[in-house]
Amino acid sequence: MSFSREFREYRKFLVALVVLALLSPLGLYMPRILKAGSAWGEWGVNEIRKIAGYAPAGMERNANLWKAPMPDYGPPSGENAPLSRQGIFYILSGFTGILLCGGGAWLLGRWLAGEKK
Repeated sequence: MSFSREFREYRKFLVALVVLALLSPLGLYMPRILKAGSAWGEWGVNEIRKIAGYAPAGMERNANLWKAPMPDYGPPSGENAPLSRQGIFYILSGFTGILLCGGGAWLLGRWLAGEKK
């Protein structure tokens, strides 16, 4: 199967992924527009403590176990950047994730299928 044929076969899926990546800054803008705090589900220990009145012991114990490679979806100095630049970081982060996950799945599929050359 040629690359061109594979692309045509998954065109709608790929277009949907691009649209979702382009819409990803809504997660940054909407909480600010609606004065809702941070994006749903992206809470740290301190935010959980404010919302629930306490933080689960396991969450507190393991909070510093993992650090994101791109905190706040951008470079380390990005959290103080203007909102428009942060939106661009969100889009770039979305495309990076799509490429890494899609490329990894494609390579894994090729390896598992034992593609003949």
